[in-house]
Amino acid sequence: MDVLVVGSVALDSIETPFGRVTEILGGSATHFSCSARFFADVGLVGVVGTDFPEEHAELLASRSIDLAGLERAEGDTFRWRGYYEYDLNQAHTLETQLNVFEHFHPKLPEEYREAPCVFLGNIDPELQIEVLDQVRSPKLVVCDTMNFWIESKRDALIRMLGRVNIALMNDSEARELCGTYSLLESARKILAWGPSTVILKKGEHGALMFTESTHFSAPAYPLEDIKDPTGAGDSFAGGFVGHLAATQDLSEGNIRRAVIYGSVMASFNVEGFGAQRLASLDAKDVDRRYDGFKGITVFE
Repeated sequence: MDVLVVGSVALDSIETPFGRVTEILGGSATHFSCSARFFADVGLVGVVGTDFPEEHAELLASRSIDLAGLERAEGDTFRWRGYYEYDLNQAHTLETQLNVFEHFHPKLPEEYREAPCVFLGNIDPELQIEVLDQVRSPKLVVCDTMNFWIESKRDALIRMLGRVNIALMNDSEARELCGTYSLLESARKILAWGPSTVILKKGEHGALMFTESTHFSAPAYPLEDIKDPTGAGDSFAGGFVGHLAATQDLSEGNIRRAVIYGSVMASFNVEGFGAQRLASLDAKDVDRRYDGFKGITVFE
């Protein structure tokens, strides 16, 4: 296994101006895995309830995602219900039911502890630390977070950031965490807490990469057919981490390429509801869109 992901597996009910779906397969670990599997072997750690549809597990397994770490607990699966207006950068939550996820503590199968690359989805930072206490000597640890943990577990979040190589979050989360409007200043503060690289996701406006000495800006891929942005950030992370795991190259130039692969996978994610579009992709689709990115970003 090349990549270990720990995060949520959920049933999402979503409404956008372009349609509505009920209890489709979602969650941070799901979107990440469906994206990263194009690049590397993925092992998923999460929890679902006894009501979790078997066809969802079969879909993940059919995409060569290892589910040895997917726990089935007595009770109902985590559910999220929300909607988007035409500003698809802003999700409006109507209901969150943590259910079995409320008492989840990650238990890594023995073979997962040797994973060279670890992605910590946007779960409680104390649980992210529990994962880091179980893995042995990963070469790359990447984390994500969200505003709920910034507001409720800030100290634990900062401790966790001190143990990762690369931190991902969206621009508004970085501003909230660091108490500043400037994304450059936010990145510098996060870098000072421990990561060597910070990636700030900006939705339809692309992503920014910061190190101590440089920064890099990548656009989002221009699309006509957009359905649902849910999970786009996790799909970005899947392409990003998956490429780094596949190449085993953590040079700055390759991290920049990984940002583009992340943007490629996020662009596919938003073309369908939930993980539907990622599940229907093949590798040639990914390669073609990566080449398309070169065409829209190169200049002399």
